[in-house]
Amino acid sequence: MHPVIPAYGTARNFFAATLLVTALQLFSADLFAARDLKRPEEVFRYEAHIDDQDIVVTWDIEDGYYLYRDKMKYSADGAEFGPVIYPQGELHSDEFFGAQVIFREQIEVRIPLLSTTPGVRSLELKLRSQGCADYGLCYPPQDWSAEIALPASAKTAPKSSMASILADSRSNILGNNQSSSARSDKPLPQEQAFVPDISVVDPFTLEVHWYIAPGYYLYKKDFQVSNPDNKIQTGTLQLPTGVLENDLEFGEVEVYYNEVIIRVPLSRSNPEPLITDIALAYQGCKQGSICYPPATVMLTIDLPRARADDFIAQRTPPVSEQSRLIAVVAESSLPTIMSIFLGLGLLLAFTPCCLPMVPILSGIIAGQGESVTTLRAFWLSLSYVLGMAFTYTIAGAIFGAAGTQIQAALQTPLVIGGVSILFIALALAMFGVYELQMPAAIQSRLSAVGNNQKAGGFAGTAIMGAISALIVSTCVAPPLVAALTVIAQTGDVTRGALALFAMAIGMGIPLIIIGTSAGKLLPKAGPWMNTIKTTFGYMMLALAVWMLSRIIPDSITMGLYAALAIGAAISFGVFTALPKPTTGSGMLGKGVAVVCLIYGGALVVGLLSGSTNPLQPLDHVSSAPPEQHLEFEYIKSVDDFESARQRAAAAGIPLMLDFYADWCVSCKEMEYYTFTDKRVQTALDAAVLVQADVTANDEIDQALLAHFGIFGPPTIVFYNRQGNEIEGQRVIGYMNADKFLSHLDYVLQ
Repeated sequence: MHPVIPAYGTARNFFAATLLVTALQLFSADLFAARDLKRPEEVFRYEAHIDDQDIVVTWDIEDGYYLYRDKMKYSADGAEFGPVIYPQGELHSDEFFGAQVIFREQIEVRIPLLSTTPGVRSLELKLRSQGCADYGLCYPPQDWSAEIALPASAKTAPKSSMASILADSRSNILGNNQSSSARSDKPLPQEQAFVPDISVVDPFTLEVHWYIAPGYYLYKKDFQVSNPDNKIQTGTLQLPTGVLENDLEFGEVEVYYNEVIIRVPLSRSNPEPLITDIALAYQGCKQGSICYPPATVMLTIDLPRARADDFIAQRTPPVSEQSRLIAVVAESSLPTIMSIFLGLGLLLAFTPCCLPMVPILSGIIAGQGESVTTLRAFWLSLSYVLGMAFTYTIAGAIFGAAGTQIQAALQTPLVIGGVSILFIALALAMFGVYELQMPAAIQSRLSAVGNNQKAGGFAGTAIMGAISALIVSTCVAPPLVAALTVIAQTGDVTRGALALFAMAIGMGIPLIIIGTSAGKLLPKAGPWMNTIKTTFGYMMLALAVWMLSRIIPDSITMGLYAALAIGAAISFGVFTALPKPTTGSGMLGKGVAVVCLIYGGALVVGLLSGSTNPLQPLDHVSSAPPEQHLEFEYIKSVDDFESARQRAAAAGIPLMLDFYADWCVSCKEMEYYTFTDKRVQTALDAAVLVQADVTANDEIDQALLAHFGIFGPPTIVFYNRQGNEIEGQRVIGYMNADKFLSHLDYVLQ
């Protein structure tokens, strides 16, 4: 017996039309090669033999793979088969085929042999199957064959014996204890085919258990539960996924075999104990036979007294975004993962974490001077995004497998200082300083990495994209945590890395659009080109100050921003009279210069009054009372936290643990916009507030993050009154005040 293996075309190498397509192909190929893909005959093995009047096919399925029941087909020339008898499979929610029954490990399929051509002593059984791997790869339909020798004593089975053959075979396969009446063609009475049982889970929940006779099924769409006395109200039924059945009456419908358990939420206006009737409506059929009319059965329940705690316990806990995304990465197909994370990356592109990359890329393109064209701007933008995406993916996979957070590992004073110097160097190149003051050797090197890029410009731009991904963008968002968690907990680097790559590409799409547009809109020559380059030079200096703000005092940061704003105002001619006649562009430039001067002055006044927030420099000068910030108990080590947790548990008070870092943009957003909300502060009055500042990212900080399995800030962990973490309720990334309040409503109940 040898399987007929479908032909596999030899791989053909294509020169990609664009750099992006080439990169995606190479990246996907490397990841799938690391998976050690197996051929279908290696994972779906089978044997076939004759057993009396049945052909028995035994499938041996490799661990981690499965076969679809409804994709199986069996045939043979010179033979007539009865309906194939399958064992009970596993319900699987498939992205492409919907609810499907699948088989794993080893199964036995029986094919009733009804008749054969006289004189035939062997049959060539033709099999068709289709299966997938759990990690997302699906094989195309496979055609196999097996030679089956018929015993010399075998006789042609008369067609009239079909019913008895099927009944006996089904009985043997199912191995059940059904009665002789159930094995015959005579349908069971409806009350024997479908037997319900009802139980009270708690004062607000019922559980209906339907026992279904073998060979019968119930329609999912026809279940109803009600209270004729109107003493209680039933909510939406919680039904499991059924099996798709091609019904003669209703077409393809979802049904249940053997048994089904239905949870029924209740609402009641009276907390007193209650005895009442429950009406259960249903409809079912006998497979391949009759369908019973819709029916209703009445059962009596005894509800206990209801308490407020019972109602609170029934509240469905909110599912965190990262938990949903972890399930997507771990369970969905690879196309689904990449599509979802591409969209999430596109959304992240408009967050404060990613906005600093816009002036970096725009500055690189502006630095091209007169040589920049729309096409060159596109290729530069694509190089930047691919450098960002590949570096983000590779480093993310490495750090995820190690269980650490990628950006936190790079937020050291040495790295931040080096990147700040690079931005200053790029700014000075914009101002033309190197051409006037730098030696030729140094100028050429700085220009190669900076903005006067010619032949080597794409490599330098890709390097800047890599630096932006690892150091400039420091957000820890739920999509990033979901991908890293799958890598760290399951070891599935392929899925996590592909999710990271798709997310990085999504983050880069707006950059490609902006960069290409800059190449189209920027002036190619004249004084305006110098103005544009000067503008981006100041943006680079602002990025350098922003980077340094992670390691220097807030007051010095305010002073640097003030000096930068005033310097920009002077450069843009705030004290220079407009020429006559004045053009619209000249008036616009003067207006920008005045705004810069006013903002710089506000920063100076705010700095002298004690303010440290560049976005609200006059908050200490205003007559309005300053915003109140949450008062945290600060911890450094695991021992510090355990001490705070034990004290809170002893007092019966819930606890909130906030992980914070100065270099974390989303942490600042939470601090300024969410934690200052009066409603949030009132809700948190009932909790112990603990904060771990991991700015230093030293060994103690890393041990603390590892203890909680956290990839980086901002992450908020909640503990109940007994001192136990409330599972699945961590807040990762920025959350606005309204959503955070809704979250607190559950975790602090």
